[in-house]
Amino acid sequence: MKRQIFTADHEAFRGTVRTFLAKEVAPHYAQWERDGIVSREAWRAAGRQGLLGLAVPEEYGGGGTADFRYSAVLTEEFTRAGAAGLAVGLHNDIVGPYLTALATEEQKRRWLPGFCTGEIITAVAMTEPGAGSDLQGIRTSAEDRGDHWVLNGSKTFISNGILADLVVVVARTTPEGGAKGLSLLVVERGMAGFERGRNLDKIGQKAQDTAELFFRDVRVPKENLLGELHGGFVHLMTNLAQERMNIAVAGIAAAEHLLEITSSYVKEREAFGRPLAKLQHVRFEIAEMATECAVTRAFLDRCIADHAAGTLDAVHASMAKWWATELQKRVADRCLQLHGGYGYMSEYPVAKAFTDGRIQTIYGGTTEIMKEIIGRSLLS
Repeated sequence: MKRQIFTADHEAFRGTVRTFLAKEVAPHYAQWERDGIVSREAWRAAGRQGLLGLAVPEEYGGGGTADFRYSAVLTEEFTRAGAAGLAVGLHNDIVGPYLTALATEEQKRRWLPGFCTGEIITAVAMTEPGAGSDLQGIRTSAEDRGDHWVLNGSKTFISNGILADLVVVVARTTPEGGAKGLSLLVVERGMAGFERGRNLDKIGQKAQDTAELFFRDVRVPKENLLGELHGGFVHLMTNLAQERMNIAVAGIAAAEHLLEITSSYVKEREAFGRPLAKLQHVRFEIAEMATECAVTRAFLDRCIADHAAGTLDAVHASMAKWWATELQKRVADRCLQLHGGYGYMSEYPVAKAFTDGRIQTIYGGTTEIMKEIIGRSLLS
């Protein structure tokens, strides 16, 4: 079915993204995977190409468009290229909205130009060793010392954790438990007491630097408070819908790409003297996956359009996230099976997609949390 949510401008942007990936990413990606981190030059190249800060106002060096469809194009093409290591979606769609919506004028002028050029790489630090999807369990704390905060605690599984120059840290700024008392503090590279742990060894997304972060008596200036004091939980809930949409867009794009490469493979690969595509079981597998992808695509495109228009709610974003990522996981498993032994070889795209995509049902809120959000909205 022909997609109807994109204009000629969006498709022209898609061409720009594909050119960037072919020139600046594909030739270097294998080395980045071996290194466990992408080069800072790749971030600067993305900035020069106009791929960073799409929604940042032009006066700060950004693209000046809040149209989420451009972000969707970017996510789709990076997913198809298997280039999760260069986490522009995290930078643009997760950290970006905090800076554009919550930052003061002084903060915007200090951070956004570098954000758009790739000189400032960003991360958001929510997850802790004892608090994942449960943000109310966060223990990292910041004590008010008059003209600064003293930040103590640790975070884990932080994407861009090694490269990040600017980290939005979720910290408790009152002793009370629960959702109240969380604030967002911006910690910058070089602050005394801010340390990075090891670059974590993951089963997939090897080029994506994911780290532990430690804060030991870090003096955070009062002017680095982002948004309202004690308003962090509300800020997080406001922006989580876009994070989940970004993950969902990647989920359906990955499933569709896996279906494409597997359809080509079974036409060429022979077993028992004929192509795999001639076997009824294989045809049924392809038919089922194609139908599931088509139905999911229709829902996701509606969600993309609604989010671009500012009308998508958290419940439908949660539906999109859990359904698209669970579909991605099923399709990856079935496509790997259809590749047989070759599917288990790391040089085959299906093997890389299988391991790279497994995190999709976990980060940004697990499938179980998504179902809880949806069920609570329907039954409360």
